Amino acid sequence: MPSTEGAPAHGNPAHLLPPSWRKTVSLWLDEDTPSFDYGGFVVGDDPAEARLLAKSAGIVAGVPFFDEVFKQLDCTVQWHVKEGDEVGVKEKKQHVATVKGPVRCLLLGERVALNALARCSGIATKAHSLVSMLRKAGYKNTLAGTRKTTPGFRLVEKYGMLVGGCDPHRQDLSAMTMLKDNHIWACGGSIPSAVAAAKASAGFAVKVEVECQSEEEANTAIEAGADVVMLDNFTGDGVKVASKNLKDKWGRGTNARAMIEVSGGLTEDNVSEYVCDDIDIISSSSIHQGVKHVDFSLKVVPKAAKTDGKMGNGESADT
Repeated sequence: MPSTEGAPAHGNPAHLLPPSWRKTVSLWLDEDTPSFDYGGFVVGDDPAEARLLAKSAGIVAGVPFFDEVFKQLDCTVQWHVKEGDEVGVKEKKQHVATVKGPVRCLLLGERVALNALARCSGIATKAHSLVSMLRKAGYKNTLAGTRKTTPGFRLVEKYGMLVGGCDPHRQDLSAMTMLKDNHIWACGGSIPSAVAAAKASAGFAVKVEVECQSEEEANTAIEAGADVVMLDNFTGDGVKVASKNLKDKWGRGTNARAMIEVSGGLTEDNVSEYVCDDIDIISSSSIHQGVKHVDFSLKVVPKAAKTDGKMGNGESADT
């Protein structure tokens, strides 16, 4: 079922993509075929059809990237499922899309398109799973990813988080000022000085978040004007105590002086220990780091051999 949370509940995540994303797809194709296409020479330009098969269970994500790869190669894609749908559950090799075009072009785009789709779908699947787990545990607020993404592939990974129904967190260093321990130490250890400098440079439009190792640091950061405090590497019990104390002091809901985020080593195995109403954001890189890809394959529909009536894969023509 498509996600009923986050961006998918309000519109099509593809409408968030910047104009530059198509150039990124072009670079992928350039990287994969930097000179001669020897395999393409073998098969030629005859019209052909290929079937995209889902070979493992997961959430489909990355449709725009898959489509664009083949669009740039003069091929067409017809989807038989929607982005955000769960596939590969009831049927082992579910036929989820059909790609048509010159056979050489189908094979040119095959690996590039599959890599993007498999990775993006794996992240969406993990995001959806973790959101569902938190909801069952009673957590009503926000699950977010992190900036621990693959260089050059961030847009795809953040897109997968969105399709899976979670918050992508900040896109880059320009999206929010996050003052981590290294920032604080580098300017003399003063949280107020660091927050003041951040607010003076970023202005009213950019939020300031401070990574805190203790409740005392969180209080200092909020008093200095931080919009968000991150309780980093706390225990589950420690988070519950600190977040309650901070909310009691600085307010809740629309009256809150700051939002509270918890992060640091959170996975499916332990995240339920951190669930409490006083935590506004739970962030975890386990959504997108080291996740299992959803297994897709693209199979060209073979044509009958000219000599013996056999299919190209050794199967008879009427199979």
